[in-house]
Order: sequence, then C-alpha cells, then structure tokens
Amino acid sequence: MTDFDSLSVRPDILQNIRLLGFERMTPIQRMALPLALKWKDIIGQAKTGTGKTLAFVIPAVEKIRMEDKFVQTEKMAGSGIRVALTYGGASIRPQIELLRRGVHVVVGTPGRVIDHIKRGALRLDRVETLVLDEADRMLDMGFIKDVEWIVEKTSEKRQTMLFSATVPDEIRRLAEKYMRDPEFISANSENDELMVGEVQQFYVEVDQKKKMDAFFKVVKDERPSKAIVFCKTKKWVETLYGILKRRRFSVDRIHGDLTQAARKRAIEKLHHGKIQYLICTDVVARGIHISDISHVFNYDIPQEPLNYVHRVGRTARIGKQGTAITFINPAQIRDLWLIEHKARTKIHERKITLH
Repeated sequence: MTDFDSLSVRPDILQNIRLLGFERMTPIQRMALPLALKWKDIIGQAKTGTGKTLAFVIPAVEKIRMEDKFVQTEKMAGSGIRVALTYGGASIRPQIELLRRGVHVVVGTPGRVIDHIKRGALRLDRVETLVLDEADRMLDMGFIKDVEWIVEKTSEKRQTMLFSATVPDEIRRLAEKYMRDPEFISANSENDELMVGEVQQFYVEVDQKKKMDAFFKVVKDERPSKAIVFCKTKKWVETLYGILKRRRFSVDRIHGDLTQAARKRAIEKLHHGKIQYLICTDVVARGIHISDISHVFNYDIPQEPLNYVHRVGRTARIGKQGTAITFINPAQIRDLWLIEHKARTKIHERKITLH
C-alpha cells in the first residue's frame, strides 16, 4: 500500500504510480490532489523539487477519456496517452502533424503554443484542464501577456491549476482574473520562499587564480555521479566546458545562446547518464528537473540569494540526498553571508589543500 492508493483514480494510474516508484505523497501532493480530483481551481505555492508535477499530472490523466482511435506514441507514465511537446527551437512541422492527428495533452512554451493557435493547428476551446506551471518564472521572463492571450482562447468551464514558487501581486491578479474561486495551498512555511531543502552545503574559499585547481581538487574528492556546474556568464560556461572536454570529462553545456532543442538534448544526456557533468548559467537553472543529481557546483557564486536557492534546488529532489559546493574568493565572503541570511541556511566551510 502507498499513500496514493487512497486516491479515487483509475487502477491503471495507481499501477503506473507504483511502477514509477512513488510511495509517499509530498506535502504539495497531499494538499493538491484531493482538491484537483474534485475539479477545483488551485493556486499551489511550492518550491521546485517538491513533487508538484505529479500533483497536476494525476488529475489531468484521470480526466482523460481513452479512445481506441488514438495510436500510442509518446507516453505519459506508460499510459498510452498521446502527448504533443511544443516549444521553440525544434522543427514545427512534426508538431503540427501530431496536433492535427489529435492529442490528449499539449505541453508547451507560450510562444510556440501561440504560433500553433495562429496557424490553426491547435484549438483550445475544448480544453478541460489548464495548468500554468512555474508561473513566477514566466512572469520573470516576460511571458505573462502571452499566457493571458492563451488562457482567453480556452473554455470558461475549464479547471485551472497554477503552480509557482512565489506568488507576487501580478500572479495574484492573473488568478483573480481567470480562475473560479481558487483554493490557495502552500507547501512552504511562512516566508519560506528562499529556504533550501535537504542539501549538504559547503563553500571553498580560494584565491581567484587558484579557483580552477580548487574545482578539480574538489571534483576528484567528491566523485559525483551526476553534477551540474553553474557559471556566471555564457563565456565562462564555454571556457569551463572546453577545459573539461580537453581533460576527457563526460560533459555538455547549456546557456541562453543555444537553441531550446540543443538545451533539451544536453539535459536528456545528463538524465539518461550519457554525460556526468552539465555546465550552465542561471537562465536555465529552473528548467532542469532530474531526480538523481548528486552534486551542484557553484563555480561562481550567484549574485542573488534566490538564484542560489534555484541552483541548489537541482539536487536533493523529492527527499533525496544532495551536495552543493560554492567557490568564493576572500572578497566574496560577505556575499556568502547574505545568502545564508536570506535563505536561512548554513553553508559550512570546506578546507582543501592545493599542491
């Protein structure tokens, strides 16, 4: 028996949950699922890595009426559900062909979804469930007007679920305008937006000229199974990527200058164990959702405490253990103290010896 067996969902859904290894609900799942399965509109506040995806996937799948005419292609939890992934940077023609054949679920970025609607490949007037995930991230990236345009194309009878790590005023305005008596739930403690989960956190203080040596020393000692390395600029991502490649590390990189398709390929390589290290910038930090990242290395300390939380949140997901190590020079110790204060966490010093 698992926590999920208490849910009033189809047996095949429960079977797939068990096959995926889920046993205990996370707090956001425990709060969201009973409401979502009753077709309630939900505003869910939860940090990344807390299991919110399953909190909206299960109700969405439960509502889908399977039809024999749908041929199994891309699977959602092995259920035979037809899914269209629509995002920029990938060829649009295969997406259009799949949409016109009929799908149960559309997962997409705002810009590409709008593109498909304007081309006539996608109609939203029969949408029963609308999910806005990482709403605050879409706000930060300037996508809210696009999101509103999309929402207005859907049926007013739809169920809407909005999930966000934080709920600023603009997100509240969006909810008031487009949601029907939404239930607000939060898996965060009061003022918990910047709290870090179960991550072992360390910092290494080293002169700037010796930082590269310190990085390789720590990597050798830690021997991570899968790691993400964060740099402050695209230039440094490319520089570190080149150095690791020359040293025969199994590595790839992602940053804002690469296409979305190239980023997706790199993330999939890490997910499937084809590479051991992924180097990236903050711009894509929250787009990486891999459950078995053992280490996060902050080659450069982030400028904002919230970015630190988003970086560190790539490891120790869904209750797993993880380690985060940040490299600083002596002049950056105050930046580290600010992160500790804002994130209400303790980052322990890691002493190393360089020869």
